Amino acid sequence: MSTVWRVEFHCHTCYSPDCLVKPKALVRHARDLGLDKVLVTDHNTIRGALAAKEIDPDLIIVGEEVLTTAGEFIAFFVREEVPKGLPPEEALARLRDQGAVVAISHPLDTMRGSAMGRENTLRFVDKIDALEVFNARNHQAWMNEEAERLAREHNLGRFGGSDAHSLWELGRVVTLLPPFHDADSLRASLREATYVGVTSPVWVHGTSTLSKLVKRMWKVCP
Repeated sequence: MSTVWRVEFHCHTCYSPDCLVKPKALVRHARDLGLDKVLVTDHNTIRGALAAKEIDPDLIIVGEEVLTTAGEFIAFFVREEVPKGLPPEEALARLRDQGAVVAISHPLDTMRGSAMGRENTLRFVDKIDALEVFNARNHQAWMNEEAERLAREHNLGRFGGSDAHSLWELGRVVTLLPPFHDADSLRASLREATYVGVTSPVWVHGTSTLSKLVKRMWKVCP
């Protein structure tokens, strides 16, 4: 077993409203890319992650990107789905009660209404495990650079994510870290993590818009 894993920390399936990727296709492509683990983090549901994990339990870890009234948390080793629209304190408590690793995704992206922003990130920085310090869909470098600075300043775990809403995006950013087997060992590994990857082109946001339009006409996921 490799002493360093290549891990995709942020990706979506067709169970997210803005993605058409079916779990089987995601698993197949992730294996083709040679990824060691994939954390499936659909918006406000764990159904896609569970479907992918049923296909390849050694590859997939169940996660969720949860929209609260203050912005999004992203969590790993989620056992119970947390609904959207809760106050952030309640969502955080529900994730903590089930032992999940809790982070904030794209915390400083001013182009997304779902981002926590600086004020809310600082509000919860002592209550989370990590920050997403490189998001491939952040198109202004300072957003990632400042997230990196905040993570180091507050001694948080760090990871990068592709935020993939299409197969083409999967693995554009991978986090390199020691192997882990549960939430506690992931918390420890995140403190030693580095990441490699590149920013995705701006047009990838169009895939999310197209996915929403397609889903108005056809049922893509069960």
